[in-house]
Amino acid sequence: MVQDAKRSKKKSAQKENKIQEENKAEKPIKSAELKYGPLVTFPYQRVWSRCVLILGVLLIVWYNTRQGKEVSLAKQRDVLVSRTQNVDCSVDYKDELEKYPGCAPETCGRVVTDKLASTTEVDVLLKLARSGLDLGGHDGSASILDLHSGALSKGQGFINVFKQPEAKKIFNSVDLAIYKVVKMKIQHAVAHNFGVDVNKIYLTKPTFFSRLTNKLPKSVHDEYWHPHIDKETYESFHYTTLLYLNDYDKDFEGGRFIFINKNNVNTTLEPRKGRVSIFTSGSENLHLVEKVTSGTRYALTVSFTCDQGAAISDPHFTDTSS
Repeated sequence: MVQDAKRSKKKSAQKENKIQEENKAEKPIKSAELKYGPLVTFPYQRVWSRCVLILGVLLIVWYNTRQGKEVSLAKQRDVLVSRTQNVDCSVDYKDELEKYPGCAPETCGRVVTDKLASTTEVDVLLKLARSGLDLGGHDGSASILDLHSGALSKGQGFINVFKQPEAKKIFNSVDLAIYKVVKMKIQHAVAHNFGVDVNKIYLTKPTFFSRLTNKLPKSVHDEYWHPHIDKETYESFHYTTLLYLNDYDKDFEGGRFIFINKNNVNTTLEPRKGRVSIFTSGSENLHLVEKVTSGTRYALTVSFTCDQGAAISDPHFTDTSS
């Protein structure tokens, strides 16, 4: 009897607990009162919120990728027969070239080739550049050697390299002949790629070897990394070319050539030993050279004019004996 009473009491307690739990579950939960009133709602609120979020992300990505975006005209590892990027000629450049029949380009732009100068020719020119520049050298980050005038950076000024006693051991008729051959190849490449008469373009000054390093600048001439237009710097320039004498990412870091385009998407060119870059010298080709961060960058600048009055003759090393 006692056990039956216990079982009955236990069942009653379980039944009572179950009823309490059911009543608790059925009791409505009072919503928390909002401090600033009810939330504002509108049709398809979740869809619109997601659209706004996605649009914001896309705008941020677009803005960040557009700022400083680059396209490559030539990587150092590329070996190019020829690659061209056309751009619209600037009005002032086109207007000036109307004075020189047969010299105006079919279209303005940039051309890169790795098949113009031979390995032997480039090695000779690199040795000439190094040996000649070692006779002087600017205190800052940029030094030049002009074989036509003999101008050589020295300290914070210039000297005549052909007046130096050591010059006759460096400059000779064989090297001069190779220099002339390379210059002639480049001149024909300019005429071919821009559709002009080779006899209507003339070598002009300055034409020079350059050596760029990561030294601190000592004068404004050392600050080669500022954007500039060749036609504004040198009035006689109509076609600019550069022959690179050593390799980006091997012999030096930094020092890439960058065309600054109007659409804010810059075009980069990485120097490669033997690579020739050719471009029209007007404001359509605003450009700069990146700062060299390590090593030494060597190049040869050879430029041409449509103005026969601004032409220069090939260099002669006769002064080395004086």
